Amino acid sequence: MKRVLLVRTAIFLASFCFLGRASIVPSVAQHHEDTVRINQDSAVSEHSSEPKELNVAEVILEHVMDNHIWHITDAIVIPLPVIVYSQEKGFDLFSSTNFFEHHKTVEYQGYKLVGNKILIAETHKEVLDFSVTKNVLMLFINSGILLIILLTVARTYKTRAGKAPNGLQSFIETIILFVQNDIVKPNIGPKYEKFLPYLLTLFFFILFGNLLGLLPGAGNLTGNISVTLVLALITFFITNLNGNKNYWGHIFWTPGVPLPLRIIILPVELIGVFTKPFSLTVRLFVAITAGHIVLLALICLTFIFKSWFVGIGSTVFVTLISLIELLVAGIQAYVFTLFSSLYIGMAVAEHRHDDHH
Repeated sequence: MKRVLLVRTAIFLASFCFLGRASIVPSVAQHHEDTVRINQDSAVSEHSSEPKELNVAEVILEHVMDNHIWHITDAIVIPLPVIVYSQEKGFDLFSSTNFFEHHKTVEYQGYKLVGNKILIAETHKEVLDFSVTKNVLMLFINSGILLIILLTVARTYKTRAGKAPNGLQSFIETIILFVQNDIVKPNIGPKYEKFLPYLLTLFFFILFGNLLGLLPGAGNLTGNISVTLVLALITFFITNLNGNKNYWGHIFWTPGVPLPLRIIILPVELIGVFTKPFSLTVRLFVAITAGHIVLLALICLTFIFKSWFVGIGSTVFVTLISLIELLVAGIQAYVFTLFSSLYIGMAVAEHRHDDHH
């Protein structure tokens, strides 16, 4: 359990460092035109008594993308700390609410917020952004919940040594045994124990991140491509750093293949080394983000059509899709862990070349 906690901490720190750079390499680029349009709409609304029309794209993007404030409802907005560095100004720390005034973005201390990027107002130069944004805070929350749960279970194992598990311990133990016996061990083989702490951490991190993202007002942590990319890169480095001579031999000098064909197979194998983390990154990102977009789009139908009939139908569909999303949350954690185990197993497996002759 201690090894699991150490690996979890390493993943958390790596993800935090990657997310802090440039305000978390946004999941989907938010254009400058969006900010200009929002400001123009706000300016018009100040001189008009008519209610502002619902901007569906703005509502959806606000949820699936990262932000320097956490907008839960109109009455609940959580300010987040902005931490920036530039050669001209050095380090600066202030609240993100300073960028917003009367529903408009404004300059503050020589900085301005354009889309999801902080720039120096005079030179329009982008700064190094280490801010605690919405997804970074969700990362803290997700990791904190996992630490509390797993430390509680570990403490229970010590106090109830030799006794049958009960309560939370029995629930978590069932998941651990499932990951160990049905995912990790069959795909990695005899050396699975070395990689089990990482893969257990990976499974629980993705599972809890997916489930927390379904809560109303929560951030889209595992639907952020920066987070999925960090997780995929960790798997990539673990796989290739532990690859044995048979693994690299099959890549650079595939046995049983005529020499002329090796010229074609070599670049294909090398490309395959890098497409594996790419597929892990995109699969989780697309599956989680697409589900959130569909749910929000169905909810917005009620306000677009302003009809009780549409509202009832939308509620039924949202309920059904939410149940499917709960299933998807578990499936995506399973798939990511499964493929990571498979890639690691391919790297550490001992091959018998006699079969090729």
